[in-house]
Amino acid sequence: MPGASVSIRLNPFKGSDGPDGSPVPWSPHGRILSERPQFILDPLMHAGCYYVQDSSAMFIGHLLRKHLGGFGPGVRVLDLCAAPGGKTTDAAASLRERFGNAFTLVANEVMKARASVLLDNVARWGDPCVSVTSVDPAVIGRSLPGAFDIIIADVPCSGEGMFRKDERAVEEWSPELVTVCAARQKRILADVWPALRSGGLLIYSTCTYEDAENDANLRWAAEELGGSIIPPEDEFPEYGVQLTSCGSLLRAGVVPGEGQWAGALVKTAGASRSSRFDISVLRPLRCGIPEPTVKGKDVIPHPDSVLAIGYDGKSVPPAEVDLQTALRFLHRDAIVLPGAPKGFVAVTYKGHPVGLVKNLGTRCNNLLPMSRRILKDV
Repeated sequence: MPGASVSIRLNPFKGSDGPDGSPVPWSPHGRILSERPQFILDPLMHAGCYYVQDSSAMFIGHLLRKHLGGFGPGVRVLDLCAAPGGKTTDAAASLRERFGNAFTLVANEVMKARASVLLDNVARWGDPCVSVTSVDPAVIGRSLPGAFDIIIADVPCSGEGMFRKDERAVEEWSPELVTVCAARQKRILADVWPALRSGGLLIYSTCTYEDAENDANLRWAAEELGGSIIPPEDEFPEYGVQLTSCGSLLRAGVVPGEGQWAGALVKTAGASRSSRFDISVLRPLRCGIPEPTVKGKDVIPHPDSVLAIGYDGKSVPPAEVDLQTALRFLHRDAIVLPGAPKGFVAVTYKGHPVGLVKNLGTRCNNLLPMSRRILKDV
């Protein structure tokens, strides 16, 4: 079996700058690379110009785009098991391309450590319509009945599709694990189900090949929770995508990427769309782009504000730097910006902001969050 492929997805709202590669058939912004660069040493990745994502995982975004025609401006989407952020950033780009600012995307990750990674990746991507939460699916189901038009549920699974890139997945796999995962997936779907409005869309996916976790669970959701499975179409057979009874299967070694299964259904029972939508009940970790803080007479911009796709260089001026200076900033070293104005400045590389500093003239206070610091020597 060939080794794992390497792919990225460009951010169309940051100029689509990033490594060159061949197109991903089901992703307009996906690129399959011929080799794996040192992404950690590319400031453009830290600037949110692209996201490193397996090409098979991009198929979930394809399903979303395929069915967006049934929805209009103001659509509300929940990415239920969102970390590390690939599906979230893919969905954000697709929603923005179709609806502009007229959408809401909530990215939820129940595991706190993984939620921190999600927060950083959402910040880098910079979409103001994305919020991040970290609650159990049952909390969402209880708190926001009928709130969402679309729920994306890429649920935890037995991981067969990751065998060639993750030795731990091979070691942990067993028939018992499949049984445990299938039951957990049913619980997750049942818990969040009330939050999907009647007529809403569920995109359900895993990275395993097991029928019990894939087709059987989607049929279970349709029969027990109340839904109608959308019959899969025979798309991309020339690229190795296979049909199953309820979805599409991408097998590692057959398609360019790793293993993925995905299917969709329309909810036929339950609450109609809620006219009120307030995610404050979920105590979000992030709502859009954080606002500046005021201390006395000083207005202090949030470090993430310069990463926003709407950054225009007016409220916080840019200062262009070379590769080595950008990497030193990302290493969280003190840097000097000759000729830049004093005060808060956006450090830019090839025109793209990578973060915020306070320029004191002789040196700069580095305001990059510690969680995003490059640990590798630069």
